[in-house]
Amino acid sequence: MNGTNPPPVGGYAPQSKTDDLAVWSLVLGILGLTCFSIFCAIPGVICGHKSMTKIRNSGGALSGNGLAIGGLITGYLAIAWAIFFIPLMMAIAIPNFIKARDTSQQNACINNLRQIEAAKEQWALEAGKPEDAVPTVNDLTPYLANHRMPQCPAGGIYTIGAVTNPPTCSIPNHRLLQ
Repeated sequence: MNGTNPPPVGGYAPQSKTDDLAVWSLVLGILGLTCFSIFCAIPGVICGHKSMTKIRNSGGALSGNGLAIGGLITGYLAIAWAIFFIPLMMAIAIPNFIKARDTSQQNACINNLRQIEAAKEQWALEAGKPEDAVPTVNDLTPYLANHRMPQCPAGGIYTIGAVTNPPTCSIPNHRLLQ
């Protein structure tokens, strides 16, 4: 013959094999769009580019160019979505985390103030002190948990005050409501 391939047996041309990387590219691109965001999108784009190169260099032995292109498109869309969506979620979440931390610190401080208040009342009752007496830290430690003065979790300073006055914290909004 004149240098061409022999005719196919039975009239059918041999089918080319679909490149596995093309399939993976599309699967990873779709996963990147749906649930795994950038963690699947970037590998999907890489697989798509490698697959297109393999298909182009295979001389027709490999197919799946459309799958690779689909993987590239979905992968790049997922990356673009992540670039928009992740900062948006952080802008929403970070202030909420800060507020939750502040609320937690405030509640812990108020609990500490209640413990100091109870220790003051117990000290005054057991020592027979008048209502205007002001206990010291050493007076209250036997009545506090672990025999030590609690610390404000936000770094505030506690003022014990007289028996009839509630203890206070230097942080605004960290106070006992009477």
